[in-house]
Amino acid sequence: MPEYKLQKFRGGYAICLYEDGKRISRRQLESGDAAGAAAEFSRIVADASRPIDPDVRTIWDAYRADREGRRIALNMKWSAKSILAFFGDRKPDEITTKLCRDYVAKRRQDLRGSPEQQERWRNAGKPVASWTGVKDGTIRTEMNQLRAALLWAEKSKIILKAPAIEMPSAPSPRERHLTKHEFERLLNASETPHLRLYLLLAISTAGRNAALLELTWDRIDFERGLVFLGERNVLRPQKGRATVPMTNALRAALANAHAHRRTDRVIEWAGEPVRSVRTSLSKAAKRAGIIGVTPHVFRHSAAVWMAEAGHRMQEIAAFLGHSDDQITQRVYARFSPSHLRGAASALEIGGPRLAR
Repeated sequence: MPEYKLQKFRGGYAICLYEDGKRISRRQLESGDAAGAAAEFSRIVADASRPIDPDVRTIWDAYRADREGRRIALNMKWSAKSILAFFGDRKPDEITTKLCRDYVAKRRQDLRGSPEQQERWRNAGKPVASWTGVKDGTIRTEMNQLRAALLWAEKSKIILKAPAIEMPSAPSPRERHLTKHEFERLLNASETPHLRLYLLLAISTAGRNAALLELTWDRIDFERGLVFLGERNVLRPQKGRATVPMTNALRAALANAHAHRRTDRVIEWAGEPVRSVRTSLSKAAKRAGIIGVTPHVFRHSAAVWMAEAGHRMQEIAAFLGHSDDQITQRVYARFSPSHLRGAASALEIGGPRLAR
């Protein structure tokens, strides 16, 4: 814990701040006598120790600034409209379970889609009643960002304690995955180089969408044939960001893209980093006649393909960047040809008597 001390300094007095036994700052006091310096010291310590008592808007903005350059900072820009309109002027200790439930109920009644999308729905004659109802997955994302900001404020000693944030249950995992034939059709229907490279990266590394779009060339190791989806040389693995070997097809595509690069980002277009592939991906999927294609589908598909090929769940978990293989077992074990095979053998009934 930081500790303030009153010390003599240059013929007068100074207030010094120590942390872990080391002095980290020192400031000359205006009072030159002991009594005046002691009173001034007490006032400064009292002011420094007084809780800042920020509202949620202040914490949200500070957390976004702290995460500048990361994907979450951009995502929080879009969530801010709904979160701050409801929670922004409140203090953290005013957030209760009831307030969280009120927010969830309100969002479930809010209009969905951007203004542009709503205009398209209106022009298409889609009833306004069908626009209502923000999905629980979206609401959960917004409230997770609020929780992350408040926990950061607690850790940074901006607030004493982050409140508990109740949110909707996590939606059931998506079942959709592509077959290899579907993926090849999608790849052939991709008209732009950046989307083709994105698709090969996605299926070959099983990386998350954000990790792929943030990938820089300094994390492509051609010599060892490795792709570092997270930061290189970090001791603690980043969630869902593994280091994986290149496939032959990916190596060839990366080598070609590297030769023509114009930025430090692997996925670029017209000399600019690509922020989203949703539009180009949607068009390619439509041309290929494939439905249900989202950026996350490729990570899911890659894991299914590995499971179908009989690879161990521990190996698949490592490839996906899971901290343990429990979630991998729960989602992907059923795709493995060896799953429950040993247990099923104990139920075998055949034999001479049944044959007669």
